Amino acid sequence: MTPETLGLAAIAYVALMFLVAHAADRAALRGRWRWMDRPVIYTLSLSVYCSAWTFYGAVGYASRSGLEFLTIYLGPGIVFAGAWWGLRRLVRVARMHRVTSIADLISSRFGKSPGLAALVTLIAVLAATPYIALQLQSVSMAISAFAEDGHDLPPAIALWVAVGLAAFAILFGTRNLAADERHHGVVMAIAAEAVVKLAAFVAVGSYVLWGLADGPGDVLARIDRMAVSAGGEGWLIRPDRWFTLIALSGAAVVVLPRMFHVLVVEANDEDRLHHAGWAFPAYLAAMSFLVLPIAVVGQDMLPKGTNPDLYVLELPLSQGHDTLAAFAFLGGFSSAMSMVVVSAIAVSTMMANHWLMPLVLRLQSARISGPAAREDLGTFMLNARRMAIVAVIGAGWVYHQISGGTSALASMGIVAFSGMAQVVPAMISGLLWRGATRRGAIAGILAGASIWAMLIFLPSLGLLPHAGMPAGIDPFAGAVLLALSVNLALLTLISLFDFPDPVERLQALSFVHAIAPDASPSETARAPQAEALLTLAGRIWGSEKALDVFRKSADIQGKSGYLPDLTPRFLSDFERRLAGTVGAATAAALMTRVLGRGGVTVSDLMEVAGEASRAREDNRRLETASHELSRTAGMLQESNEKLTALSAQKDAFLGQISHELRTPMTSIRALSEIMMEPELTAPDRARFAGIIHDEAARMTRLLEDLLDLAVLEGRHARLKPAVVNLHDMIDRALATSGATASSREFTILRNPVAEHLAVITDPDRLLQVLINLIANARKYCDAEFPVIRIDTRRNRDGGTQIDISDNGSGIGPESRALIFEKFARLNDPARAGGAGLGLAICKEIMEFLGGSIAYLPGQGGACFRVTLPPRPRVAPVAPNDDAGSGR
Repeated sequence: MTPETLGLAAIAYVALMFLVAHAADRAALRGRWRWMDRPVIYTLSLSVYCSAWTFYGAVGYASRSGLEFLTIYLGPGIVFAGAWWGLRRLVRVARMHRVTSIADLISSRFGKSPGLAALVTLIAVLAATPYIALQLQSVSMAISAFAEDGHDLPPAIALWVAVGLAAFAILFGTRNLAADERHHGVVMAIAAEAVVKLAAFVAVGSYVLWGLADGPGDVLARIDRMAVSAGGEGWLIRPDRWFTLIALSGAAVVVLPRMFHVLVVEANDEDRLHHAGWAFPAYLAAMSFLVLPIAVVGQDMLPKGTNPDLYVLELPLSQGHDTLAAFAFLGGFSSAMSMVVVSAIAVSTMMANHWLMPLVLRLQSARISGPAAREDLGTFMLNARRMAIVAVIGAGWVYHQISGGTSALASMGIVAFSGMAQVVPAMISGLLWRGATRRGAIAGILAGASIWAMLIFLPSLGLLPHAGMPAGIDPFAGAVLLALSVNLALLTLISLFDFPDPVERLQALSFVHAIAPDASPSETARAPQAEALLTLAGRIWGSEKALDVFRKSADIQGKSGYLPDLTPRFLSDFERRLAGTVGAATAAALMTRVLGRGGVTVSDLMEVAGEASRAREDNRRLETASHELSRTAGMLQESNEKLTALSAQKDAFLGQISHELRTPMTSIRALSEIMMEPELTAPDRARFAGIIHDEAARMTRLLEDLLDLAVLEGRHARLKPAVVNLHDMIDRALATSGATASSREFTILRNPVAEHLAVITDPDRLLQVLINLIANARKYCDAEFPVIRIDTRRNRDGGTQIDISDNGSGIGPESRALIFEKFARLNDPARAGGAGLGLAICKEIMEFLGGSIAYLPGQGGACFRVTLPPRPRVAPVAPNDDAGSGR
């Protein structure tokens, strides 16, 4: 089998995983993701720990160091089997705070510190670099094993592998900004790859154990002979090195970016860890059981000088079993692929959230919610993550080139393990010790990472010589223990003499006691700030997602519309949801900039800390009753405010109606008397007759509006359904409203292609609504360069949405609750004309058509959404009348 054939097989395998991920993403988009959320899928996704280091490097490790390879599996097995309750607590706390990465967890615990998040991200990038290089090296070595003598391999194999894996990670890791950073497609692909690599390794191991050897007894006899011939060297257990490696591998299964992502971020809840507590160690045992037979038989049968890391491939190839060797290659490629993709996604999320986004916020001069800051932050974040993926995988390729592609894969893996281990003291102390402080964590991580870089990372690149250790101490184990000891000592000492700020104390209380974070006591924020938050959410999540979140919160509070009261509970929930997208530190910075709020006071902190336990117990017992009472009180308050306003406006409305009727009647009467004079000239008689006609028409329109509203409210109207083209309806509405509009020039923004939607509705009634909304936009838009935008889309349920917006100042928050009421008037009648019945009629029409009309806040101007059902409901609707006017 040639390297070219292997390349095609790898491409086909990537395409298959692409289809798996794509199908999973589509199922999740349609809400059919429950079958993917099973404990077995979660457990298989944890197999991303078994990278090419495990698939190839473990055999090489066993060949060089004997039983020491078991440390790779013992550490994770101990953590999952013996401490899964601690992992459950970690997942619970992370879900409470919407944590997106290990950097986000640590920064959130220590006061949502952006500096600490950036530091942990730097360590993660440095630690991930050699590990990604390891995967690229494994694929290059595997392909070279299939090359025949004299066959020249492409010199850029590792580069092309890096490009392909980067493309896969970008396609399925940065498709959208999820509020909880979950990637169903990637997880399903990892689970499928877990089965492939386990099947491939077991197939090769079984062939070696029972095909090339005579079973376990023969393998044990070969081990004895090797140990005697080597004088026992390589098969001795060195306690310092074993302890260090077991501790490192146990820590790595939690804090490596890719492991934290699948273990914590992708976990829907902590209960699935009960299943993973035994299933994942069983998976590791299955992967490790056949490592030693492959290593021993490879040393016996293969020529000296053969790379031990490639025994998994060389043994089948030496016996002419090319198909088995190709299957093993796919297993190794699968191991490398899943590791690189998940690592790139996890590290790029950290880089975008804690490096690029804070930099943009620092450089941006205008407020994040100001009118000058209209760029799409969601698009920026996605592009930032894509660039970060390319940078991370590119850094791994550069490391591979600089290091010369060392043949000892295990040595590259332990560099990454030991680097990420420097965040373990801060993570564990943050979860267990309320006294741990941000300054202590930063000092400890900086010192430990510096020692790691000087003694382990830079020497692995050949840039510094390996430092010596006292006699009897393994150099690597000594360097790791020194770095961790200094790290922990500084964290402890500085924390003992330091005093954390109030936010840090609140976060410590939440993390250590695993209780949901409380919002600081404060007054309810003003409505303009609510709209500013909605604008921010729309720029990050998209307008539809943001509106849905705010509408649900408003419903819970018993309010209508899209703007809930900014209570402490809502602000706390909103910030945590925002943290699930951009990280805790960046979310806190965004909230501060939008709301302009200060820090938590010490008195607030003491109140929360002193009464947290009692208040939480009381809240549990009264939660349901309190929720219903709050909802009812909110509804009553809103209704009372609306009734008060309507009562005040009812007299004004009746007075306006009287004025609108009396004025034309007075004119008609006076002019009629004048026309009775015999000496009146013919031109004057014609002019007065025209005035009488116009005044009569004005009175007729008002009466028709009143009758139309009465018919609709009385449910006496009849429906006249027909199939119409929405594009044609909008054309007619624009033409009609433009003929009666002011002389100002308007820019009309439309998408004619998207407007060609067939709808079943009453065309006359729908046209009446569209004319009214467009006429209102023309009449009330106060922008210097007025723009009207019309957007149409088809909903998932088959309904249709029409958004009509302008770029004016919009409708004030204090008036929005009344705009669809028949007694409400928001503008000066002398300025606008009419009785202000237009929107009330529009509301009644849409209810009879089975749809709705709503005002959308946070869109930069006045924006109304008309929603049509797939088919109008079976209800009578009256024939069409002239459109009403006025907001």
